[in-house]
Amino acid sequence: MLQLRDLSKCYGGVPVFSQVDLQVAAGEFVAILGESGVGKSTLLNCIAGLDSVNSGRVLVHGTNVTVLPETQQALFRRAHLGFVFQAFHVLPLLSVAHNVGLPLLLQGRPDDARVQSVLAAVGLEGLGARLPETLSGGQLQRVAIARALVHRPQLILADEPTGNLDPSTAERVMDLLCAQVRREGAACVLVTHSRAAAARADRVLTLTATGMSEGPVDAQPDKAQDRTRNPSAAPA
Repeated sequence: MLQLRDLSKCYGGVPVFSQVDLQVAAGEFVAILGESGVGKSTLLNCIAGLDSVNSGRVLVHGTNVTVLPETQQALFRRAHLGFVFQAFHVLPLLSVAHNVGLPLLLQGRPDDARVQSVLAAVGLEGLGARLPETLSGGQLQRVAIARALVHRPQLILADEPTGNLDPSTAERVMDLLCAQVRREGAACVLVTHSRAAAARADRVLTLTATGMSEGPVDAQPDKAQDRTRNPSAAPA
């Protein structure tokens, strides 16, 4: 489903990461850990074609995303990828239901029943008519996840999906991602600082400046545990 071959990225001549190789099969859930600033979010953006690479290839379902023109990359993302952004990126003037249904609308196949089904699956049944400003941080993250899953993508990219959530809500979010991978046969790549989230994956990898290695780093802080001591964590 997903293959990264000798992927490298620099900003202003400064290497972010290099020589990254990765294979993720359909129905497989892979978690990537790494120190802050090592380029985990950048890696997801490169996989999705939202950022360019300096060398290497990104193959999604056999298509080399790195060589597609920008318009074709956008169409490919629309059809095959679901992206859970750390910062939610919901549209404030659209209702919850319209935010979630946007991928289907852009594909020319609106499906209100599917939108309502996914909202129920993330625990937001009955909230479809509300605007994002009326929701809590945990609810907004679930809107973002519902939007990423509504069109049944072949590849799910999740950027710290539990990073702004309390531990209980974080666990529900991980339950949903795992269920989507198992039920739909999707491939999922999760980047996180949380060992608890990473433990739900089939494989755990660590991104460094010089490539990808198997297993977690030795001393990776678990933000979910930190949030139990931090009352500012977003509620459900």
